[in-house]
Amino acid sequence: MNFRQTLLTAFMAVSTLPVCAQQTVISVNAKKVGAPIQPTQWGIFFEDINFAADGGLYGELVKNRSFEFTPDHLMGWEAFGKVEVLNDGPFERNPHYVRLSSAGHRDLWTGLQNEGFFGIGLTKDAEYRFSVWARVPDGKEQYLWIQFVDQTTMDEHQEFAQAQLKVNSKEWKKYTVNIKSPRTIARAQLRFFLCDEKHKSGSGVMDVEHVSLFPVDTYKGHENGMRRDVAQALEDLHPGVFRFPGGCIVEGTTLDLRYQWKNTIGPVENRPINKNRWENTFTYRYYADYFQSYGLGFFEYFQLAEEIGAEPLPVLNVGMACQFQNGEDAHAPASKEGLQQFIDDCIDIIDFANGDPATNKWAKIRAEMGHPEPFNLKFLAIGNEQWEKPYYDRLAIIAPEVRKAHPEIKLIGTSGPNAEDDWFRHGWDAMRRLKADLVDEHYYRNIDWYKNWMNRYDTYDRKGPKVFAGEWACHDSGKKWNHAGASIYEAAFMTNIERNADIVHMATYAPLFAHVDGWQWRPDLIWYDNLNIARTASYYVQQLYMLNRGTNVLPTQLSINGSAPSANPVEKGQDGIFASSVIDKQKNQIIVKVINTTDSVQPVSIEFKGVKKLPSTAEAISLDCSDYDAENVPGKAERVKPETSLVSIDASTICAIQAAKTFTVYRIQL
Repeated sequence: MNFRQTLLTAFMAVSTLPVCAQQTVISVNAKKVGAPIQPTQWGIFFEDINFAADGGLYGELVKNRSFEFTPDHLMGWEAFGKVEVLNDGPFERNPHYVRLSSAGHRDLWTGLQNEGFFGIGLTKDAEYRFSVWARVPDGKEQYLWIQFVDQTTMDEHQEFAQAQLKVNSKEWKKYTVNIKSPRTIARAQLRFFLCDEKHKSGSGVMDVEHVSLFPVDTYKGHENGMRRDVAQALEDLHPGVFRFPGGCIVEGTTLDLRYQWKNTIGPVENRPINKNRWENTFTYRYYADYFQSYGLGFFEYFQLAEEIGAEPLPVLNVGMACQFQNGEDAHAPASKEGLQQFIDDCIDIIDFANGDPATNKWAKIRAEMGHPEPFNLKFLAIGNEQWEKPYYDRLAIIAPEVRKAHPEIKLIGTSGPNAEDDWFRHGWDAMRRLKADLVDEHYYRNIDWYKNWMNRYDTYDRKGPKVFAGEWACHDSGKKWNHAGASIYEAAFMTNIERNADIVHMATYAPLFAHVDGWQWRPDLIWYDNLNIARTASYYVQQLYMLNRGTNVLPTQLSINGSAPSANPVEKGQDGIFASSVIDKQKNQIIVKVINTTDSVQPVSIEFKGVKKLPSTAEAISLDCSDYDAENVPGKAERVKPETSLVSIDASTICAIQAAKTFTVYRIQL
C-alpha cells in the first residue's frame, strides 16, 4: 500500500468517529490575520562549490575552453601532433590560444581532444553548437574535422558524430556548426583534427581560441545559456529571492582571487578566468582543475533571477579575504582610500542593474548585453561571513557611501559564521549600530541543534534589522548527505521561520548544487550527473513552503490531549508535532503546515476559527520521510516525493492521521 492509500485509509477510520480521538489539536484563528509574509521569505542561494557553475548550471561542455588554466594551459585537453600554446591572441584578458601545424606526414595527425567536466554528457537526437575563434595565419585554407568520441567503446569506430568547419581567413573570426548526437552517453569526449577538405591530414597552420560546445536546447534558448533541466528545477521551486555568487568565493583565498563582478560581464570570450576558492580547500576532495570561466557572470545571474521570478541579491566583497584562511592578513586597509575600489564596486553594481544606459556606463554595458530595461535591484549584501572588528570597521566605511549614492537599496550585513556564540552576538550589536536593513545568519548544524532551536526567532527583538537566514541546512551526526531523516527537521524548523515572518524576511537553504563526480560539501539541494538531476527530499521541503507561502501569518495554537492551548508549538509535551498557518489573500486560501518528527503515527485535529464557511474537503500534500536513509539519486526513480490526496472538513475541523516523520500541507480553498 502506498503512502497516499495509507493516509486515506487512516483518515476514513478516524472520520467515522463522532469526535476526534485524544490527540494534538491545532487551532487556527483565521479572523486575526497576522504579520505580512515577504515575497522574499523563501529563496535560493548559489555558490560555485561542487562544480555548481562550470560543469553544472552553466551549459558549457568544454573544460578550459580558452586555454587559460594554470599552470598547465592544456589542462583538460589531450594534444597530439604539432601543437603550440601562444599568448598574443585576440582577447586581451584571455591571451592564450593554440596553434595547430602540420604533423609532417600524411599519416600523422595534429589536433586536440577535450575531456569535458567528468566527461561530456550528450543526449540522443539533441543538437549541440560547436563554436571556435580561428584563423589561418598564412591565408592557406584549412579545415577542422570535429568528432564526438567514445574512447571506451568496443565498436570499430570511436567517433559517433562528426562535422567539418572551413577556416579561410587570416583574421580572427568566430565559426559555428551544429552537431546532432545519435546516442545518449554520459562520458563522451570532443575531438578535432587539423585536415583538408577531404579529411586528409592538414598540411598548413591554424590558430584556434575559445573552443566551445553548448546544447542548442538551453534554458530559455540563450546561446550562452544554462543547462535546461538544472535551471528548470530552480524555476519549479518558485523562489522569492536569489542570492549570488557566494559565499566564500566572494572573499577568495586572497584578495586577488576574490570574485570580481566586473570581470564577469561583457563578451564571454574576454572574461578572465579565476581560480576557484574551493579548488584547494579540501585536500581530501581535491580538484586541481577547478576554475571559474565566468561564462556564468553577473549579467547571467540577474537574467536568471528575472526568468525564475526571484528578486536578485548580489553579495560583494567588503575589502577582506577569507578570515578562516588569512586571519588578520590579506585585507584592504580600513580607510576610505584603501576601500575605494570596494565602494565603487558596490555603487557600480547598482548602476549596472538599475541605471539608465543613456547616462551611465555600467548600465550601457547591460543594455549592450541585451537587457536595456533595469533589473530592479532592491537588495545588496556587503561581506559574506566575516566577524569582529576587521569586518565592522570596513562595513562602517563602505555602507554610508553606498547609502549616499543609492538610499533606495536595502543593505545586508552579516553576523558571522556561527549562530549562537560571542561572534554572533557582537555581530548583531554591530549591525544595529550600523543600521543594516537585514542581518545574514548562517547555521549548518546537526539534528540535535535544530531540535533545540525550534523556537529560535520567537524571542528576537522586533526593533532594528530584520533576519536573513542566508545559509542553513540540517544534517545528521555522521550522515552528512541528503537523507530524508534530516529534511523532516528542516521542515519543522521552517515553521519557526514562518510564524516569525515579521522578523525573518528571507531564508535560503545552502548549498544549492552538487555534481556527483565533483562534490566537496554536502548536503546539497539538487544533485546531478552529466545527464540527470535529483531533487532531494530537502528540495521538496523547500518547494512546499515556496508554493504555499501565503500573504499573512495566522495565529496558530497547539494543545496536547486536552491540555491548555499553547501559542508556542515547541513547548514540551507537543509530542514532536510542529505547525504553522498562513492565509493567501490573493488566492483566497488558508494553508496549514503540519510536521510529525516522531517515529509514531499521530492523530491531529485542525480546528478553524473565524471562518464563516469552509468547503467540505481540503487538499493534503504530504512528504513521507519515514524511510530515514532514503535519498533521491540522479538517474533513478525518486524515493521521496510529495503525494496529494483529499481530506474531509467536518464542522470546521480536519481530523487526520499524521504519519510518522511526515510533512503535510493542508490547503483549504475558501
